[in-house]
Amino acid sequence: MNARGPGPALECHYRFLLWLIPLLEKFPRSQKFMLGDRMQGLALQVLEDLVAATYSRDRRQTLLRANLNLEQLRIFFRLCRDLQLVDLRRFEFAVRGLDETGRLVGGWLKAEARPPAGPDPQEPA
Repeated sequence: MNARGPGPALECHYRFLLWLIPLLEKFPRSQKFMLGDRMQGLALQVLEDLVAATYSRDRRQTLLRANLNLEQLRIFFRLCRDLQLVDLRRFEFAVRGLDETGRLVGGWLKAEARPPAGPDPQEPA
């Protein structure tokens, strides 16, 4: 991942936001400004974290924060399902989208933990 352009996690979450924002606008007034705003804020924070990680050298903390916010979004969607604010089809779509982004962020974190590839110290120069 480098500054050449957005990575797969960023693109995946961006597509998720394109779906999420209109969904939250359809929430009943009683929940749109409480639960809906909270969920939108978390989702936008994930996007901001992924953009920051794309263009920074020290990505680990930013990616961990994005991962935590994704988990909070999963819990909020479960709450929305239990409160019958979203139907089962939309709930499943949301969980799949968040899972996909989470897997991409997890892979990115693993890649960041690996030491950079360099010359083999066993090989003569």
